[in-house]
Amino acid sequence: MKSSLSAPFKSGLTMVFFLFFSHVVVSQDSSQDPPNFIVIFADDLGYGDLGCYGHPTIKTPNLDQMAIEGQKWTNFYAAASVCTPSRAALLTGRLPVRSGMASNKSRVLFPNSVNGLPADEITLAEQLKKVGYSTACIGKWHLGHKEQYLPTNNGFDYYFGIPYSNDMDFEGKKGYRKTVADNDFIDTKDFNVPLLRNTKIIERPADQNTITKRYAQEAVDFIKKNKDEPFFIYLAHNLPHIPLFASKDFVGKSKRGLYGDVIEEIDHGVGQILNTLKEEGLAENTIVVFTSDNGPWLPFDTHGGSAGLLYAGKGSTWEGGMREPCIFWGPGRIKPAVVSDLGSTMDFFTTFSKLAGAEIPSDRPMDGVDLSQTLFNGEASPRDSFFYYRGTELYAARSGDYKVHYTTQGVYGQFGERVDHIVPLLYNLSEDPSEAYNIAESHPEVIQEINTLVKAHKENMVMGKDQLAERN
Repeated sequence: MKSSLSAPFKSGLTMVFFLFFSHVVVSQDSSQDPPNFIVIFADDLGYGDLGCYGHPTIKTPNLDQMAIEGQKWTNFYAAASVCTPSRAALLTGRLPVRSGMASNKSRVLFPNSVNGLPADEITLAEQLKKVGYSTACIGKWHLGHKEQYLPTNNGFDYYFGIPYSNDMDFEGKKGYRKTVADNDFIDTKDFNVPLLRNTKIIERPADQNTITKRYAQEAVDFIKKNKDEPFFIYLAHNLPHIPLFASKDFVGKSKRGLYGDVIEEIDHGVGQILNTLKEEGLAENTIVVFTSDNGPWLPFDTHGGSAGLLYAGKGSTWEGGMREPCIFWGPGRIKPAVVSDLGSTMDFFTTFSKLAGAEIPSDRPMDGVDLSQTLFNGEASPRDSFFYYRGTELYAARSGDYKVHYTTQGVYGQFGERVDHIVPLLYNLSEDPSEAYNIAESHPEVIQEINTLVKAHKENMVMGKDQLAERN
């Protein structure tokens, strides 16, 4: 699918063209500094959880304004349907099976996991450090809690956050399910998760009632301290992953209940970050992206989010599990539009590396593509396919408008058990984004074309050693 951008070009608009020589990016205005990058990454946020993506009662004015001023992507994918592999893919620009950060035995890392992101993987932070960027990781890491795997050993100058999911280290007396689905009150002390500054624990259990507010403030502080040099901030919220927490200024604010309170507080923090960029004169030289690691965790009733018109959610390779909201913002750089072409979090690595003048690694397969010509010039996205993995197995593949399911499986027990389809399911996602109408019988030639694409993909796939399965 190569759909055009919805907003037409305005005559007389100064366009920035990028010439790539020896992997160095030179803009039309050679005096313009390399852009700053901020990636804001929510946890378990669904496709339908923002106002600008159709939610009727959650108010997200700052993200909505970002979408108006920047680009709202409607076919944008996380590389996995659960936390750890999704985060590995964003930071490395590679499918997580290549690094061993995907597993059929343990889908994510836990506090008793032995391993983490392998040292020979190159992170986006390491890329940008090569060309003079200051780097900060704020929030959820989930790529290894031992010191050798923490952000400060993966290209980040600074880390402030919880090293894994906010529901781990559970010590509650009511039982896990009852605790996290309690709509009245969740005691943050039931979850003995550590809060780290760099490599040191500074608070345990972390006060999660204030964690979203503190993460936003950390980002604001880093911007102000590093405004005179290029910087990269990876702000990975622990929420709206259950258990849900919000500060006293936001509890009870949303018509959507506690889940809505959480989203509205995240949105407020986005507004603080954008306002800081404007106040410091950095807005026109900063690219901000907002997206999420996977779809909503549906079994937790109103404490889980919504995939909107998409089917299923977290843990699955249906669209609701991996298609996410994605908003790019960069006044003076990003061309305002609604983009229906394909994109992925893996593309951040390639796109930002090119814009910063960092050489793309040539010693390993890379899965990201450069989206800069779509972002700045309105050209079609170079991404025309996407592969959906659950653990280390390829369950589905998309080419253009069409998606084939070879295997389907429920969302942690919902929507049925695993089914291996002798005749694959086929959907036209432009006409049927809800995956409601299987058209395999009438389009066998499309299935064959995607089969050929998948065969070539598998023939060139070398999977890394499983890093998630081993635990103490």
